[in-house]
Amino acid sequence: MRYYAIHVKNGPRLVVETDSTVYDLTSAHNNIERFRDLASVASVTDTDIDDIAAGLLDDASKLDQSVLKTPLRPIIPDEVWAAGVTYEISEEAREAESTMPEMYLNVYESERPEIFFKATENHTVGPDENVGIRSDSTWDVPEPELGIVLYQGESVGYTIGNDVSSRDIEGDNPLYLPQAKVYERCCSLGPNVTSKATVGDPHSLEMHIDITRDGETMYAESTTTGEMARTCNELVSYYTRHNAVPELAVLFTGTALVPEEGFTLKPGDDITIDLETIGTLHNGVRRV
Repeated sequence: MRYYAIHVKNGPRLVVETDSTVYDLTSAHNNIERFRDLASVASVTDTDIDDIAAGLLDDASKLDQSVLKTPLRPIIPDEVWAAGVTYEISEEAREAESTMPEMYLNVYESERPEIFFKATENHTVGPDENVGIRSDSTWDVPEPELGIVLYQGESVGYTIGNDVSSRDIEGDNPLYLPQAKVYERCCSLGPNVTSKATVGDPHSLEMHIDITRDGETMYAESTTTGEMARTCNELVSYYTRHNAVPELAVLFTGTALVPEEGFTLKPGDDITIDLETIGTLHNGVRRV
């Protein structure tokens, strides 16, 4: 099942897509307006989110597929964290950009992964909104990633994430990582939360990114999550250990799709990320 957030004249609604049919779960129970509400019920009853949703379908109104064309952020996370250097190409790109490449090589080969804070609610945007590039940066790139959605530290589904980054700031000195990663509109999520049962194996998904400027393709490349050097379970384990995790969080799992050196995002660019089984996340670009 795929869970979307939409807004109608009556307010926010949580809808679910299953077998090419869209159901308004909020119409079945007024207290389930957002994905957080569904995850909370599933947690309290120790039940899978799909089982909770399935129990509401008989009382839920059916909606036209067109409502999924303009979804909102599927979740409002308390925190977004991210993992780095999880693909070989990511490690190679870090070596090329950094004044201290050995740091990234050490992480790639070590037992402990790189896990860093990325965003809170006010840093994130949803589908078809503009992500931001810093005005004090000259080398800015999108980083398309599989995002693990966690409720109280437990994985409940997946989404698409865009970890927009200022590579020149991070490359000047690794201690500048927070400034390169955390700023206004630095993170996008969407278009939905896809349940674990629907995704199946998260390490066998095709991912594609396309960046266009004035109708011209500036960068287009594909990979698969099977190229990850670490597992989702491993990354979640390190994120949650000794950490007071929030109620609702997203953990990005790293990227392998890095535009070539010399490319930088510009205002007006369009970024489209396709992730098998989950869907498509589209964002524009603006300067912040």
